[in-house]
Amino acid sequence: MDIRDRIVVVTGGGNGIGKALCEAFAGAGAKAVIAADLDAAAAEAVAAAIGGEGHGLDVRDEDAVKALVEDVEGRHGHIDLFCSNAGIIAGDGEPWYATSAPNATWQAMWEIHVMAHVYAARACLPAMIERGEGYFLNTASAAGLLNQVGDAAYSTTKHAAIGFAEALAITHGDDGIKVACLCPQAVDTQMIASVEGGGTAGVDGVISPAEVAQAVLAGLAEERFLILPHPQVEEYRQRKAQDYDRWLGGMRKLRRRFGNPTI
Repeated sequence: MDIRDRIVVVTGGGNGIGKALCEAFAGAGAKAVIAADLDAAAAEAVAAAIGGEGHGLDVRDEDAVKALVEDVEGRHGHIDLFCSNAGIIAGDGEPWYATSAPNATWQAMWEIHVMAHVYAARACLPAMIERGEGYFLNTASAAGLLNQVGDAAYSTTKHAAIGFAEALAITHGDDGIKVACLCPQAVDTQMIASVEGGGTAGVDGVISPAEVAQAVLAGLAEERFLILPHPQVEEYRQRKAQDYDRWLGGMRKLRRRFGNPTI
């Protein structure tokens, strides 16, 4: 995909990776960039800086997602690229069981990391299929391909996010629908601000949101399904596939090294 002259929506667009995506798309010549975020003021600030549009949006609210899509389609005619990017992280918490996070945390992550992608696709697909083209960029995480030590709910829902992205690509590829899944490790955002060096996610270094955004532009141009800003992730993914038990042992070793990390 060439971003020039495209209509792009980015959820979680008020800060972090979403903000960097909005900036990168505007810089690449997008016709319109719509930044949507639970923090409406942050989304509007990003939009003002890039000459885009800012909207408040709770991605857990399907009616609100649908209304945003209808609004953008009504004013711009269509959506070329929908970036479902909003995300949260929490950690397992004491007593450091994989089941320690409360049900409310599991539910929030399920709704934000999985159902938000479903809501976006449900709202956008009819018009995209009718046009014979459309693109989804779903932000997951390297945790969805590997795992996030110390956050079972995050890891589980990010795995599910990748599974849904695969289903989209399989089911609608012949309809002209393209799908990309963004899977970074540690990125210098609010998510890791309280953890020195990014914790276990930062073993290969912490990169900037702008670097992630540039990787996205390259991945979209090449129409790759997996976009991996940390190239080491592909090596780890291959190791996991080749010897699952050895990989699990390596992850336990990583956990012992970091103790009970919150990320």
